[in-house]
Amino acid sequence: MQLDGVRILDLTRLLPGPYATQLLADSGAEVIKVEDTGAGDYARHGQPRSERDVGAIFEMVNRGKKSVSLDLKSDEGTEAFYRLVESADVVFEQFRPGVVDRLGIDYETLRSYNEELIYCSLTGYGQDGPWADRAGHDLNYVGLAGLLDMTRESPEDKPQMPGYPIGDMGGGLFSAFAITEALLSRELGNTGGEYIDVAMSDVVASFSQSVTYQALTGDPAEPRPGQTALSGTFPWYDSYETADGEWVTLAALEPKFWRAFCEAVDKEHLIDAHEDHDPETFAAVAEELEALFAERTREEWEDALGDVDAAFGGVYSPAEMVEHPQLNARDLVERPDDAPPRIGFPARSSETPAETNEDLPAQGEHTESLLSAVGYSDGELEELREADAIR
Repeated sequence: MQLDGVRILDLTRLLPGPYATQLLADSGAEVIKVEDTGAGDYARHGQPRSERDVGAIFEMVNRGKKSVSLDLKSDEGTEAFYRLVESADVVFEQFRPGVVDRLGIDYETLRSYNEELIYCSLTGYGQDGPWADRAGHDLNYVGLAGLLDMTRESPEDKPQMPGYPIGDMGGGLFSAFAITEALLSRELGNTGGEYIDVAMSDVVASFSQSVTYQALTGDPAEPRPGQTALSGTFPWYDSYETADGEWVTLAALEPKFWRAFCEAVDKEHLIDAHEDHDPETFAAVAEELEALFAERTREEWEDALGDVDAAFGGVYSPAEMVEHPQLNARDLVERPDDAPPRIGFPARSSETPAETNEDLPAQGEHTESLLSAVGYSDGELEELREADAIR
């Protein structure tokens, strides 16, 4: 996973797009943030603040990148962007549909400067369809995609907001995948440049494979919250409160896991219930499990069941997660000496770059050096500064 030599012009801001390009930067790509000459990426100014006094979200998803600051509403700034495009592999944007056309940086325009260019657009609802121009955030995307409906215990309960922005992160992850796929396709000689349209709501809808077959086929057993194998029907696939007010998870979907669990907690009489799909049986088993787990603390249950082949685990807060020995053994939580800690690249490879760049770019920090590299003289740079086309 070494993308050395790949240059990405990143017009995105806040979380979804920057998460995508952080994954690519961690894999060795040169990511150049293209920020405006005003506030730049809004995430720079958000709360809470990091140890380096920038927005914490900005800190987490912009390390090892470069920054140029251009006024793309000016002819001079747009011309400078075109010069950068000539040597780029990828342009990645996250504006609402139509904005890049008004700025003159749409795919059809840019391909005249670089016919091998890969251009990715990430939006909430995509470039077409009746909702394409609608404003939205993560909650709207997961609402459209069916996820929010399935977060409640029953159809009568209020939907529960996911603790993480699933649409944002899923959209960013899929954008990184699509860009990498397009780069590979180009290198294989199968395609040249191409345009990629990623919608965050589409990505979350793609996550619904386990529940949408019935909906697609008109099966009367339409998936409803609390009534599917993975949303509360089975007492052996659920979370339970422990004696200390914490929670644990049991995911013994397979009979072998359920048997191992029942034997470990002296509940052998419940083993055959795994084959009984009577709702009254489910309710009786759930009641017995609730009483059982309430007898010990989460830590005590972890000690008792951690080594049992029963698909058991604890429910941990983010603060507990980043200190958990499992994730630390995987080196997922990176704690560099010269930068605040962060969650690192979530895969391991024999070809992963040995070190990652933890520097954060100041807004426009690399404007002059990058424009000089594409042919701008000192005099031309001074003219751009006087015209407020760069920062």
